[in-house]
Amino acid sequence: MDQSHPSTSPRTTSSSPGLSGSILERSGVVIVDKPAGMTSHDVVGKLRRIMGTRRVGHSGTLDPMATGVLVVGIERGTKFLAQVVTHDKRYEATVRLGTSTLTDDVEGEVLSTASPEALEKLNEQQIRDAFATQVGEIMQRPSSVSSIKVNGRRAHELVREGHDVVLPERPVTVHSLEVGEVSFVSDATTDSPHWSAQISVHCSSGTYIRSIARDVGEQLHVGGHLTTLRRTSAGPFDISEAFTMEQLAEHPQLSLHLDDVMARCFPVRDITDEEATNIALGKWLEPQGIEGTYAVVAPDGRAMALLEEKGQRAASVFVARPEGMS
Repeated sequence: MDQSHPSTSPRTTSSSPGLSGSILERSGVVIVDKPAGMTSHDVVGKLRRIMGTRRVGHSGTLDPMATGVLVVGIERGTKFLAQVVTHDKRYEATVRLGTSTLTDDVEGEVLSTASPEALEKLNEQQIRDAFATQVGEIMQRPSSVSSIKVNGRRAHELVREGHDVVLPERPVTVHSLEVGEVSFVSDATTDSPHWSAQISVHCSSGTYIRSIARDVGEQLHVGGHLTTLRRTSAGPFDISEAFTMEQLAEHPQLSLHLDDVMARCFPVRDITDEEATNIALGKWLEPQGIEGTYAVVAPDGRAMALLEEKGQRAASVFVARPEGMS
């Protein structure tokens, strides 16, 4: 599941030693390898204690059952994340074909179970062909237990209250979907016969992997749901850079300082010391014909702000280093 706006709260003093240095020295992002069983909000709560600040916010929610890349902003990094749109994500997942659930994953109530005869009629090539139909620019119905709002309420809240929620389809892009091992499981170790498929997905933000599992199961007339989900990248942030919660508890640290993450996520325009001073004071710069949002960086490497050009002005949409902040 995805949502682009980070969750934040006002900064207060914490008893945790956390990160050392000034606010700007402590500002940046942490790439967390979220464990299964924790909500994204749980991760934020723990990091507030670990980092010694209340100004912590995440971007790009992961379901409790999911693991992998969760990007978390610290101090000024929370406001920076509000400007970041991670256009693509990568996932590794396991799909079980033979059972549909209320939540389209293993944690939901079972809605239907295919007969052994129906499952035995399937073959590996049919399954691979069904997954192939999910690649490209497609219309996808989000999971009913997503965080999408319906009349001001989160869809998953309405489902848990017993409401029947069917969200409208919307366009998403699945850049690639690779199917790995496909196996038929029918032995004493399983509760019912089923097919299992390992998939790797590269998709646009807003794509629901659980919806892919559901739709493939429906296409094959046997039902389907996710049993595992791991996000391996979100935009420019990769799982190879991620810290576990245990590592962070032992050694609180940033993955990327604010200077580094701004330059990674946006094009860079070099500016003079005088221009850097003007930006810190809230002034605008002369435009240079650059489209979209970009970072401006002082001669000493300090990322000062994110700018957008409109007419005769290149104005700030986020100031990393306002005047008076150290």
